[in-house]
Amino acid sequence: MVVRIRLARFGCRNRPFYRVMAADSRSPRDGKHLEVLGYYNPLPGKDGGKRMGLKFDRVKYWLSVGAQPSDPVQRILFRAGVLPPPPLLAMGRKGGHRDRNPIHPMTGRPLDLEGVTIVDDPNATEGDAEEPVAHMKK
Repeated sequence: MVVRIRLARFGCRNRPFYRVMAADSRSPRDGKHLEVLGYYNPLPGKDGGKRMGLKFDRVKYWLSVGAQPSDPVQRILFRAGVLPPPPLLAMGRKGGHRDRNPIHPMTGRPLDLEGVTIVDDPNATEGDAEEPVAHMKK
């Protein structure tokens, strides 16, 4: 059984409200869950901010036993300071081909991997250490 930490939608039409849940990956979005870990309200409140609440100890427990967060939950956990920033991919234009170069999380610019070498690669021979990483660039 693969456990996912994901959002379950509640609320009415045009007024979404989400609960952060640990659930089996085979169960439906709003179906059976193992545990409620928090909530997320994407609509701004009177102060203008989005509201969320998490049970940090339970989220850390589920991550420690191998639960995989979905992409939206991964972004929420990054904003809460539980996870490191998710790897971002540059997209040339809307709906276009995605560039597979990673993006710096703070600046939003693509990272230049031309001159990067892998130092601790067990599969590399001594002559390969001077060549740039070719498998990262597409």
